Amino acid sequence: MSGITDAEAASSNKPESVQKIHKNESVISDITKDMESQCTLKTLSDNDQQSKCTQQEIEENCSIAEATEDWEKNSDVREDCKQEELLRNEFDDYVDEEQLKILEVGLSEDEIQSRYKEAQDLKAIGNDQFKDTKYRETILTYTNALKLCPIKYTKDRSILYANRAASKSKIDRKQSAIDDCSKAIELNDKYTKVYLRRAKLYEETEKLDEALEDYKKILTYDPDNGEALKAVYRLPPLIQERNEKLKTEMLGKLKDLGNVILKPFGLSTDNFQLTQDPTSGGYSVNFTQNK
Repeated sequence: MSGITDAEAASSNKPESVQKIHKNESVISDITKDMESQCTLKTLSDNDQQSKCTQQEIEENCSIAEATEDWEKNSDVREDCKQEELLRNEFDDYVDEEQLKILEVGLSEDEIQSRYKEAQDLKAIGNDQFKDTKYRETILTYTNALKLCPIKYTKDRSILYANRAASKSKIDRKQSAIDDCSKAIELNDKYTKVYLRRAKLYEETEKLDEALEDYKKILTYDPDNGEALKAVYRLPPLIQERNEKLKTEMLGKLKDLGNVILKPFGLSTDNFQLTQDPTSGGYSVNFTQNK
């Protein structure tokens, strides 16, 4: 006998239509389970995708928050960047006078006056910046004013150059400040305040002869100027002392050079004596043979 179970036997005894229904129910059940499984997987996949999007948004928001926090923390860095930009603009302070003349030829009187007013407004802003010790900003402001102020207003332009020179001297741009003083004097040769400023800058840069000349010039316009009076007595001895020092250094270098040239001949500069003539101040050279 074949090993047929009671259930199988019972099933085989059922009518064929009943057996078909049972098989159909099994197939439907399997299909239903399949569909439920796929729906479950899709739901999980959608949830994962949503989770990924949410995570990405969180990361982006965190990055923005961190960047904002860094930006707020790095206010000093922002200020340094601002100062660097101002510094770049500050050194771009050349004003082309000839180009301004050409530009103004095609302007109406109303346009000229409009530019003059705007330059005066900038000058006022620059003066306030100077009071607030914002010297770099002031340099840029005065430069812009000079690029607007009509050429015919020479005294106004002279003042702008003088003010810009004062700003430059505050940040140790002494040579550029001297140049601006010279331009201001070129536009107004009786501007004693600028002569005084330039004289001080000359002293600070060890250009004592030039400083003395400026102090003397001041006294031609203002004979009672205290600083100039003191300077014309103070500077000459300093100039003489400096000249003597320079002369000693020069003679020392000449002596070293002479010894190099004379050495092959068994001579040195000691074989030559310089004697100064007390009347003329000139020198004579005497040769002496070493014993």
